[in-house]
Amino acid sequence: MTYCVGLRLNKGLVFMSDTRTNAGVDNFSVTRKMFTWNTPGERVITLMTAGNLATTQALVSLLDERSKATAERNPTLLELPTMFQVARMVGATLKEVIEESGPDGQEASTKFRASVILGGQIKGGKPTLFLIYPEGNFIEITEDSPFFQIGEAKYGKPILVRAYDPDMSFEDTIKLLLVSFDSTIKANLSVGLPLDLQIYEADSFKVTERPRIEADDPYFQHISSSWGEALRTALAQLPSYQAD
Repeated sequence: MTYCVGLRLNKGLVFMSDTRTNAGVDNFSVTRKMFTWNTPGERVITLMTAGNLATTQALVSLLDERSKATAERNPTLLELPTMFQVARMVGATLKEVIEESGPDGQEASTKFRASVILGGQIKGGKPTLFLIYPEGNFIEITEDSPFFQIGEAKYGKPILVRAYDPDMSFEDTIKLLLVSFDSTIKANLSVGLPLDLQIYEADSFKVTERPRIEADDPYFQHISSSWGEALRTALAQLPSYQAD
């Protein structure tokens, strides 16, 4: 399984993904699920994947190959004029990969499912995010739905819903995401460290931070222990339940 979050702030975009892949309860490995294409001063495009690993790797490889062979495949995701058109291309490519993964497309669509969070900014447009489904269709972020999750989303979502604010700083957003991921990791064995983090500042058209947060990272360990402590303290201060 996987857990990835793409979140839009007034300041820009923040992406976080886990890296765990597994083929059984005792067979875990680490694989990057976040990929970025950047033309400095003109565009930043980031993609996070969840689902069948062969499908997601084929998707990224195809997009990367086609972005380099511009003379043969024009336009590419490095030439399309809007993020909406990039989302259409990524959706069409995902659908193509799924349909070609088995003897017939309908059966393959259930065996090779994958979903994608696509985000970024192209000069002339605003930073935005899209959630792309295995069928190739997609939805765009809105003020009512300011973040997207893929993979094992249920454990970390309540934390994001309660604490998200579009005016948050990047620093506070990282704290929020780490709590969301820590909750998910504690509840689900198929999501695990290290975590990949990327921050995109609006209108910068460059990626300034792409750290990897390892299991022994002291800041993550501090966040993990502190928020549990804070929750226990808050519970102790609430009035006790009185049965009628």
